[in-house]
Amino acid sequence: MKNWFRKLRNSDPDVSRRKTLGALAAGGGLLAMGMGKAHAEKVELEELKFPGDEADYKVVYQFNKSDPDYHNHVLFSVGAVLRKYGDNVRIVVTCFGPGLHILAKKPGRPVTDEIKQRVKSLSAYGVEFHACGNTMKSLKWTEKDLYEFATIVEVGASDLIELQADGYSYISW
Repeated sequence: MKNWFRKLRNSDPDVSRRKTLGALAAGGGLLAMGMGKAHAEKVELEELKFPGDEADYKVVYQFNKSDPDYHNHVLFSVGAVLRKYGDNVRIVVTCFGPGLHILAKKPGRPVTDEIKQRVKSLSAYGVEFHACGNTMKSLKWTEKDLYEFATIVEVGASDLIELQADGYSYISW
């Protein structure tokens, strides 16, 4: 247990709160259920993801349409994957073309308040949103036009290529 806290203390400062709280809750829950210390430590080491550990699963979603049904379907899928794998998945949503508007503070295309809230909520749970710099140039947008959590990439299509080369599974609707 002491090593776990040392690793937590020395971990990357961008570690999500949910990883830390999940690990603490899981460890405390095992001990509370009366399992021996040795067994609890073995389970901790075998099953828990520690802050800074790489996820076993990585997925990138292509997001390039302005249709509200499309928004709902893709974001529902993102949420379902996040619920299934929790801290053991890294999710990126690459937005370009008409899909970029979900990341805009003042979108130029219709984006419902519900979609805006879902995007913000997913971001708070660690989902990364990448914004296509080419699309931004064509719209004459700057980073000030986007939500703070959006990461600008030079070209949305090349972001998809590079993430797949890095082992991400590609999801398109």
